[in-house]
Amino acid sequence: MSTIVATLGTDRARRLRAALTALLVAAVAVCAPFYFAPFQVFQLTMVLLYAVALAGLNLLVGFGGQISLGHGAFFAAGAYTAAVMLDRYDTGHLATLPVAAAGCFLLGLGFGVPALRLRGLYLALVTLAFAVFLPPLLKRLEPVTGGSMGLTVDKPQPPAWSGLAEDQWTYFVVLAVTAVALLLARNLLRSRIGRALLAVRDNESAAEVMGVRLSLHKTLAFAWSALFAGVSGCVYTWVIGFVSPDSFSFVLSITLLAGLVVGGLASLYGPLLGAAFVMYVPSVAQDISEAAPGVVFGLLIIAVMFVAPTGLAGLAGRIRGAAARRLTRTTTTPAADDDRPSDSEAEPSAPPTPADPAPADAEPVGAPPRTEKE
Repeated sequence: MSTIVATLGTDRARRLRAALTALLVAAVAVCAPFYFAPFQVFQLTMVLLYAVALAGLNLLVGFGGQISLGHGAFFAAGAYTAAVMLDRYDTGHLATLPVAAAGCFLLGLGFGVPALRLRGLYLALVTLAFAVFLPPLLKRLEPVTGGSMGLTVDKPQPPAWSGLAEDQWTYFVVLAVTAVALLLARNLLRSRIGRALLAVRDNESAAEVMGVRLSLHKTLAFAWSALFAGVSGCVYTWVIGFVSPDSFSFVLSITLLAGLVVGGLASLYGPLLGAAFVMYVPSVAQDISEAAPGVVFGLLIIAVMFVAPTGLAGLAGRIRGAAARRLTRTTTTPAADDDRPSDSEAEPSAPPTPADPAPADAEPVGAPPRTEKE
């Protein structure tokens, strides 16, 4: 690896490593549904759609520096938009995706107005109130949402030419949506909007002095975050085929935020790792203790945050950095030992110079002071 870095340079080596990693992940993602059981393919599909929601939440919390506990409400808005269109108007599945994205984007713009005057815990409480308020509202709108019984819709069916099973076709559709969403989030963060969000997160006063419009970018942060959540909720309706108000309680918002923190804030790989944590850890907790899975889930979160304070994405970087430092130490230490001269080649040291004799009239140590008679 050091030879590659020396040959290509640090930037080109980093790009090459990122490209190879992306190719490896893409190959594994494409081959996965052919080697796993249908239920495991379903779990992988849920990981992908949760990753889209966490990518949007990462824009708001990780890069925007604003706390949101109501992300599950935007998720529910996208899910119900797709369900109502499929059930009431009998539209195609793909036609629901842009409508859900646009509707949640506008909802995020409207909800981003309180973010202009609130921050910290006050903003978190307002967003939490939105997540608590939405499920009872969905139950009240029974003619449209189906009330407490919810809505049941058809899942996307694979075309005859594909030769795929239903779970495999759904997986590939969600994989394509997730790839486009993550690529959009990556490009957005590298654009002027992403740099403005980072400036607002680090120091609002300095960002305003540099010409960043705080009101615009704070509102856009909520809007883009809501768009990603709406897309994830729309895909959730495709995968599950059923929506109900009880599926989108405020616990979903807290779980999404916990998954993002565990995966890694302000990291491009954090949403994927956090989505895997959200999907698999509750089932592991259920297997460990059927009586109190929530306790096990909380203990696992504490353990992960103790081992990796910056999230699982940061843990991977720390391990890679420690391995690189050890490799550098092992390659430079022997060379330093070989350059060190041997004992036979070492120059003889000069003999120590004898100390100057003490003068004759010097007083011995500890002798009493002389008197004038002496």
